Amino acid sequence: MSLAILLSVAALLSIGFHFLGVYTGSKKTVWIMLVFLWSVAIGTAMNEIKPAGYDDIKKMKGKFSDTDKLIEEAMPKVSLYEMIVIKKSYQTNNPQK
Repeated sequence: MSLAILLSVAALLSIGFHFLGVYTGSKKTVWIMLVFLWSVAIGTAMNEIKPAGYDDIKKMKGKFSDTDKLIEEAMPKVSLYEMIVIKKSYQTNNPQK
């Protein structure tokens, strides 16, 4: 699933929750919840991966040129979102798995 689709769904859900807050009369509470959820989601996607993730990157490195390019761009600190993109590129090039 691409980032554009995820962000579109999240934006639509945010708008839906906004109108739910308008209907129930709790706009401030809903917007505080939305800001909190968005900040947690963005923070999680931008966190650095665990050391085991770097071991996976070493295993993927050197097999496919486009995956290697993504790895070089992401280094030295790889975020969770970058790791997802790298794994997707590797799996696209390696249809055995």
